Amino acid sequence: MRDLVKILKSLSDETRLRILNMLFERECCVCEVIQVLGISQPRVSHHLAAMYNAGLLKMRRQGLFALYSIDWEGMGEYSAGLIKVVRKGLSGNKVAIEDLKKLAKTERILPACASPL
Repeated sequence: MRDLVKILKSLSDETRLRILNMLFERECCVCEVIQVLGISQPRVSHHLAAMYNAGLLKMRRQGLFALYSIDWEGMGEYSAGLIKVVRKGLSGNKVAIEDLKKLAKTERILPACASPL
């Protein structure tokens, strides 16, 4: 039950849904999320940590970059089902579409990218 509550809490925030939407497109580093959403590095890290701790995300290093993606293999079946419903709900959303357009123009820049959870 605790895991389900943690997952639902992590999905009950607009910023986290917007980040998740970007991660449906591709893996992202912190600085790319900062550029798209226009929020601070600590806020982005806080949101990523909530989703990571709920078991929705994974992180890998590529040089100095910490890259985040959806952990499809690591999450349970019900978690994956919830994430798929969220993805469907975001399709066609104007804000989500604009975020993806911005994401296509982002660049990986340091030092924000070098700060893992």
